[in-house]
Amino acid sequence: MPQAEVRPLTGKAVLITGGARRLGRAMAIGLAQAGADVAITFLGSERDARRTVVDVAASGVRSFALHCDVREEKSIRAMLREARRELGHIDILINNAATYETVAFDKITARQWDAIFASNTRGPFLVTREAAAELRRNRGKIINMGSLGGLRPWTTHAHYCSSKAALHMLTRLMAKALAPEVSVNCIAPGMINLGEKAAAAFMRRMARRTPMRRNGTASDIVQAALFFATAPSFITGQTLAVDGGLEWASDV
Repeated sequence: MPQAEVRPLTGKAVLITGGARRLGRAMAIGLAQAGADVAITFLGSERDARRTVVDVAASGVRSFALHCDVREEKSIRAMLREARRELGHIDILINNAATYETVAFDKITARQWDAIFASNTRGPFLVTREAAAELRRNRGKIINMGSLGGLRPWTTHAHYCSSKAALHMLTRLMAKALAPEVSVNCIAPGMINLGEKAAAAFMRRMARRTPMRRNGTASDIVQAALFFATAPSFITGQTLAVDGGLEWASDV
């Protein structure tokens, strides 16, 4: 007889901020394939969000797209009310919504600095704060999306790197503040090749500098998210670099 399909997240409900595109979309589809019902948030990518909802639902789970600006408390509260109404409960929160920008160190304006921190650091804090009571009741899990840039200094991304380093520390703080009911961990992607033609030459160069001699894929990040989503709650406060060894082997 064929082996039964293993869906370890059956019965779980996942909320992914910024889940319409890129790695957020990949995680939404991957966790749905593992059996989870999935709600994603979007800000300006409504068309992409609709497409992702259809692709998530193809796994036979419930799927919803919710508008949310993670920089605004009122928007977060409205989104969470709708998420609870649609999903019934929230077991796993993935703080994925973020902003990325390349600016030379001495060209970053105060407005650019504040905008990056508002989305990349304050946003995960606000969403987690508002969802904390329910996650405690459900003995849930939180996965923050950090970055190799939060582990290594990139001089053309000072505000981005600083915001992600702050998120790595916030992960540890959340793990302590929400224990013992909620485990909190962080994924720090390295160079992830999403097939963008404009980045092809850069990606080839970075692959040569990576010990594993390749760049990461969306599947690598999905597998890391599945690990934390299904891991024992005793694993908490950790930042996992998914980078092929680039963080410790390169001066990138």
